[in-house]
Amino acid sequence: MYHDFNYEATLASSLRAQWQLDDVLRADQDLDFTRNFMPESLARTGALKSLNAFEQRTLNQIAAHEYLSMFGIVEEFLLPFIVDHARPELSGDDWRVRALLNFAAEEAKHIHLFKRYHAAFARGFPVECKVIGPSEAIGAEILRHQPLSVALVILMIEWMTQAHYLGSVKDNGDIDPLFKSLLKNHWIEESQHAKLDTLIVDALAEGKTEEQIQKAIDEVFEDRAEIEAQQHQAARWTFIGSGLVHDRFKATLQDISPKAAARLAEAAPIFA
Repeated sequence: MYHDFNYEATLASSLRAQWQLDDVLRADQDLDFTRNFMPESLARTGALKSLNAFEQRTLNQIAAHEYLSMFGIVEEFLLPFIVDHARPELSGDDWRVRALLNFAAEEAKHIHLFKRYHAAFARGFPVECKVIGPSEAIGAEILRHQPLSVALVILMIEWMTQAHYLGSVKDNGDIDPLFKSLLKNHWIEESQHAKLDTLIVDALAEGKTEEQIQKAIDEVFEDRAEIEAQQHQAARWTFIGSGLVHDRFKATLQDISPKAAARLAEAAPIFA
């Protein structure tokens, strides 16, 4: 096995790392709009030399709003997916049930956190920044695919958040400390969720034929095409490319199907 994750240890880690919503972002707390929110490596607004410093910072803040709004949409379809995955075996392994239900509770908390951030952003930003939606329709479209396809997309996104925080946020002193703290606390819990997602993918892939796994990968590519049509190159890298190249995600695919891993490795440069 390419990992040593298990439900009991992951639940224990999750419970030790849990945080309270008000400790991260109070409902009445304001953002510092004199600072960048997103790391330059993700926002890529500093490269726009046609914009002055104020305009670059404004666009950076819009990119941050897009970033968390997109994650909010993901959390909203992830929550019912996790609950549905846990439901068939509620009388089974106790550690599995508790770990998955805790996973769902934390994702519900993240949705609440992102709503608070959106409200704080709307209070302080001079114009309304709209988001694609409605999120319910996006979630329904994603969840109509087979569970293994959905689980792989979720796993990619979970490992992607790890790469974003560790590679671009953790040691960055140029961004708003409140936004940085929000991303840190999101990362703390998502680091455990990525382990649980790996176990979910393992369970869903178990016993499947190569043909069935390739069908699941076909559906992953369907989602990729939809995102391509909506996002500019920086967002494609942020939400897809950096996840496709994450070592943990590649390891999962290599374990369940080397052919599937090769297909995604071939596609990854498109999103760089």
